[in-house]
Amino acid sequence: MNDKQKKPQKLKARLPRGFVDRTAADIRAVNEMTAKIREVYEHYGFDPVETPLFEYTDALGKFLPDSDRPNEGVFSLQDDDEQWMSLRYDLTAPLARHVAENFNEIQLPYRTYRAGYVFRNEKPGPGRFRQFMQFDADTVGAPGVQADAEMCMMMADTLEALGIKRGDYVIRVNNRKVLDGVLEAIGLGGDDKAGQRLNVLRAIDKLDKFGPEGVALLLGPGRKDESGDFTKGAGLNQEQIDKVLFFVGIKNYAESAGRLAELVAGTSRGGEGVEELNFIGALVTSAGYGSDRIKIDPSVVRGLEYYTGPVYEAELSFDVTNEKGEKVVFGSVGGGGRYDGLVSRFMGQPVPATGFSIGVSRLMTALKNLGKLGASDVIEPVLVTVMDGDVEAMGRYQKMTQQLRAAGIRAEMFQGNWKKFGNQLKYADRRGCPVAIIQGGDERAEGVVQIKDLIEGKRLSGEIEDNASWREARVAQATAPEADLVAKVKEILAAQAEDRKRASSGFETSYDPAQAGDTDDDI
Repeated sequence: MNDKQKKPQKLKARLPRGFVDRTAADIRAVNEMTAKIREVYEHYGFDPVETPLFEYTDALGKFLPDSDRPNEGVFSLQDDDEQWMSLRYDLTAPLARHVAENFNEIQLPYRTYRAGYVFRNEKPGPGRFRQFMQFDADTVGAPGVQADAEMCMMMADTLEALGIKRGDYVIRVNNRKVLDGVLEAIGLGGDDKAGQRLNVLRAIDKLDKFGPEGVALLLGPGRKDESGDFTKGAGLNQEQIDKVLFFVGIKNYAESAGRLAELVAGTSRGGEGVEELNFIGALVTSAGYGSDRIKIDPSVVRGLEYYTGPVYEAELSFDVTNEKGEKVVFGSVGGGGRYDGLVSRFMGQPVPATGFSIGVSRLMTALKNLGKLGASDVIEPVLVTVMDGDVEAMGRYQKMTQQLRAAGIRAEMFQGNWKKFGNQLKYADRRGCPVAIIQGGDERAEGVVQIKDLIEGKRLSGEIEDNASWREARVAQATAPEADLVAKVKEILAAQAEDRKRASSGFETSYDPAQAGDTDDDI
C-alpha cells in the first residue's frame, strides 16, 4: 500500500440540516431588537426568568405531534437513569414546570418574560428551521381576561417600539370558548367528535391561504389543489359549513356580536366566550387602542391544543415580495393565548395563565424589510497598523491600541503578516475600518503618528485597490503628536458619525410609555 492510500480522509465540514450559523450582523440585529422588546416588557412590570434547554420529556406534555416515540417532533435522549429528556419545543411548557416546582415561593400573579432557542425535530425546508428563537411574556395566576387584554396591548406597544407604524400591524383576538361553542352548536361537541373538530380547526386555519371557497371545500367533501393532490375534508353538511363560515367571516365584530351570541346560545362555554371578547374589546378601547391596532377577529385559530380561552395573533399587514416575485402580506410574527390547564397538570388545582410568543427571526426579517434594523450598527474598529516587528515597536503599537480602548474606542492592532503593508490596507478596507493609525521609523523619531480617515479617503479616491490610491488621498490623512492620538481619532469618528446622521432617514425606535395608549398616528 502506497503513502497516498494510507493518507487519512479529511473530515468534511457540514452544517446540520435545518440549522444556521449566525453572523455578527445577525447577532447584533437580534440584540438591538430584543433590547427594545425587553424595554417594553419591563415598563409593564414583567421580570426575566430563564429555564434550561432540556426538560424531562413528560413535562413537555402531549401537546407535541401525537406519537408513542418521545423523539417524534422533539430531539430527545435518555439520561444515565434511563429517563427521557428532550430539547424544549417552546418556552411555555418549561415555564409551567418552573411555576409548579416553585409554586410556594412565587408571588402570584407571576409576570415574567423569557427569550431563548426552541427546537423542533421536523423536516426542514425553505424558511423552516429546527432551531429558532422565541421571546415570550406570560402572566400566571390571573384568572380575569384583563390579563389577556393587557397582553394584546403590550404586543401592540412592542411592535410600535420596534418602529412598525400603525396601519402596518394589527393584533387579532379570538376566543377558543366561542369557537368550541360554534362547534358544539353544529353538533361537534363531545369526545367522540375530537378528530372531526381538529379537521375543522385545520380548515379554518387555511382561510388566509385558500379563501372562503377553499375552506368550504375543506369543511365539506375535501379539496384538490392545482397539482391534483386531494385533501380529505371534515365532512360537514352545508348548514354546518354556513355557520362556521359566518363565524370566521365576521369583519365587524360589534355588528355581528348579537348574531354570534344567538348561534352559541345554550352551549356549555360559547356564551361565556362572547362575554370575554366583549370585555376585552371594552378594556382595550378604554385604554385608547382602537380597532386599527387591536381587533376582534373570529378567524384566528392558534394551533396548539392547550389554549382554553382568548387567543391572539400579531399580524403585519404590509406587502413584501416572496421568492416567486409575488406581492404578499407579511403575516403573523407572534401570538398566544390563555392556557389555564398547563400549570394545573403538575398541581392538581386550577392555575390560570396567559401569554404570547414572538418569533424573533421572522420579526427580524420584517424589520429588515422596513429598514428598521441596522441604524445603530457597531462601528468597525480603528486599525493600528504595524510597520516594524521588533519588541519595542510592537510594544508602542500595543500601547496605542490600549489607549484607544481605554477611551471607549473600538480598536485592534493588526495581527496578520505585517511585512506586506498592502495586506494591512486591504484588511482595513474589507473590514470597513473607519480610521488607520500609521507610525513608521520617521514618525516614531519625531514622536508623531499618521491618522488616516479611511471613510473620507475612500470617498475622495473612489474604490481603494492599491497603495497608490491611498497615497493620492493625502487630504484624508493628518499628522498628530502621539499625546493627541485619542483626541484626534475621536474628532474624526465624530465627524463620520455626523455624516452618517445627515445621510440617514431619521430612524427612530425609542419607546415612550407616555404615548403607549395614545391614538395619534404619529408615534
